[in-house]
Amino acid sequence: MNPLKGIISIPRTIMLQLMLAAVLMGIAVIGQSYLIVIIVDRIFLQGDAFAAIVPLLGVLLLMLMLRVAVTYWNGRLGTVLAARVKQDIRQALVAKYTTSSVEVMSQGQSGQKVSVLLDAVDEMDSYYSQYLPKVIQTSIVPLMVLIAAFSYDWITGLVMMITAPFIPLFYIVIGIMTQKRADTQLDKMTAFSGTFLDTLQGITTLKLFGRAKAQQDVIERSSLDFRDATLTVLKLAFLSSLMLEFISMLSMGMIALEVSLRLILFQSITFVPAFLMLVLAPEYYLALKEMGAAFHTGRGSVAAAKQIASELTQDDRGVTFGSVDLPTATPPRIEFKDVDFTYQDERFALTDVTLRIEPYQKIALIGRSGAGKSTVLQLLAGLADPKNGEVLLNGQPRAQITETSWFGQLSYISQHPYLYAGTLADNIAIGELREATRTDIERAAAAAGLKELIASLPDGLDTGIGEGGRGLSGGEKQRVALARAFLKRPNVILFDEPTTGLDVKTEHLLQQAIGELGRTATVITVAHRLHTIEQSDNIVILEAGRIVDQGTHEALLARDSEYARMRAVQRGEETR
Repeated sequence: MNPLKGIISIPRTIMLQLMLAAVLMGIAVIGQSYLIVIIVDRIFLQGDAFAAIVPLLGVLLLMLMLRVAVTYWNGRLGTVLAARVKQDIRQALVAKYTTSSVEVMSQGQSGQKVSVLLDAVDEMDSYYSQYLPKVIQTSIVPLMVLIAAFSYDWITGLVMMITAPFIPLFYIVIGIMTQKRADTQLDKMTAFSGTFLDTLQGITTLKLFGRAKAQQDVIERSSLDFRDATLTVLKLAFLSSLMLEFISMLSMGMIALEVSLRLILFQSITFVPAFLMLVLAPEYYLALKEMGAAFHTGRGSVAAAKQIASELTQDDRGVTFGSVDLPTATPPRIEFKDVDFTYQDERFALTDVTLRIEPYQKIALIGRSGAGKSTVLQLLAGLADPKNGEVLLNGQPRAQITETSWFGQLSYISQHPYLYAGTLADNIAIGELREATRTDIERAAAAAGLKELIASLPDGLDTGIGEGGRGLSGGEKQRVALARAFLKRPNVILFDEPTTGLDVKTEHLLQQAIGELGRTATVITVAHRLHTIEQSDNIVILEAGRIVDQGTHEALLARDSEYARMRAVQRGEETR
């Protein structure tokens, strides 16, 4: 399939088996037809006894069994091929999504990505399970039948050869008509899937703002558009099936007419070749009709292939990792060396960032919203790659470090950590590469301040929580994220505004936990509440994507710095 050419490869062994199955099908069809003609001729015209044709009946039965077996084998090969291709496509999509930068994954609708991964890939099934095997079979079986027809009666063979192109020509005409409609149908399905999933995720917000009914109307319109597009494609499919039947019947009628005239009126052909032509003709056109039936199914896969190819080939500025393992004994020395970064929509640029972080240091990144604090963390974490400059770990570019060794000693705790549907214990242990024991999980939970929460839950650590952490408060989610870090014991911990929006008690618990984790790790924190970072070894101030100042708490207060002004503003707000 052209859109996926160079992306998906078909195993050579399966292709050879499909070709062999087509040859065996041709042998079965021709052998079956010839034996039927010979048996009828010997019984009704030559008057042979039934016992004399029993061996022929046995061979005919073998041909029928061969045809059934080859049909099953051909279908089995198509199913295996489709399953393998779909698995390869999904693995390629998942690999693409997992190596894409956080910037790319945050764009568009998550529902559309899910639709491509599930619906669009499933649309490819019919192409590889039905259409491709039928193409191979139609390329071989009719040719073998045509050769057999020419060997017995060249006139009928010529009629077959002349009428056969009408069916492929009809394919082309219908293909032009259906392609645009099939593309529209898949686009409508993708839009419907994306809208429906986004609505489910934001249903609470829609209700609070009184927009649930309006969004219901949007979903209804999207659903009806998809329905109309599907019915249009089905109408064309039914119409094309009718036309295929008409063309094949007309062609067989021409053969029956010319054979009967030559047999009865002109007596220029004997019974055996005449009857053989009448038996072979339906088999000849049947193979072409079967391809026509699979053709429409295959055309629907082209639109899906375009969507998949678009996902796989888009320039997403994926994150690069290498083959060098990073030592795990101590935290690495981290350096930003003349780092530049620009988002694809150019809404923000990080410019000429140079920063050195020694092992076990406590670093704070502060600045106004949009200054580039979270972007610095994403570049360090390996969720995005710099456009220019380098992020160095122990003097080596992060792009040369293996993904496993880097993520194995890194924890990234965001303002809104994601929790999966499952038990509380499963969510705590999700970041642990080795098999965590129950005792390890309990210790990590206690260290993160989850003891009271666990005691209040009906099943303790085995209590199920909803997708996204439904059922837990913001502070409880943060503590689950901290428990993951306590279980993992990383060398580098990144905190992206972890205390924003939390009450004083929860904030105090988190600060204690962060302090405990920081004894054995380098800690880099993005903070808005400046009183939480006073003990940092280095406070870095960012403004408009640049580092404008840095130093300790005391050093920054001793001069007229942006940090001193920001702290004064916050202290003024707190004393009102």
